[in-house]
Amino acid sequence: MGILALDYGSKRIGVAVNDPTLTLALPLGYLPAEPFSEFVRELKEFIRRYEVSLLLVGLPRNMDGSYGPAAERVREFTRKCKQLIPIPVELRDERLTTKLAAHYLREAGRKEKASRQKIDGVAAAILLQSYLDELTLRET
Repeated sequence: MGILALDYGSKRIGVAVNDPTLTLALPLGYLPAEPFSEFVRELKEFIRRYEVSLLLVGLPRNMDGSYGPAAERVREFTRKCKQLIPIPVELRDERLTTKLAAHYLREAGRKEKASRQKIDGVAAAILLQSYLDELTLRET
């Protein structure tokens, strides 16, 4: 079962996929968010290439658990995706994934400017890894 995770942004959408054992999340970088039709075309190619059967989309929440304007933009993006792709789409809490991704990249010695090109994919991988970890815990 392939799972693709998306970290939505208005300019870039981070992408990550699982390994064949459903153990590790692998960042794939990002796709430009616009034009949307091109994004959907590339998303469908990822779905085909990685035999994806589930799409996870990060849903931003405030630290108090409430939802803000960014969450509504993600919900609208998700509604559009559900209409155009043939697999289930789930929303998943993405609190702190981007901050954690930036931290990991800094710890790895990446310069901030170079990290901007990788941060979205790493944030999507963090989102997916939390999902994979929960799957593993359910099985034990």
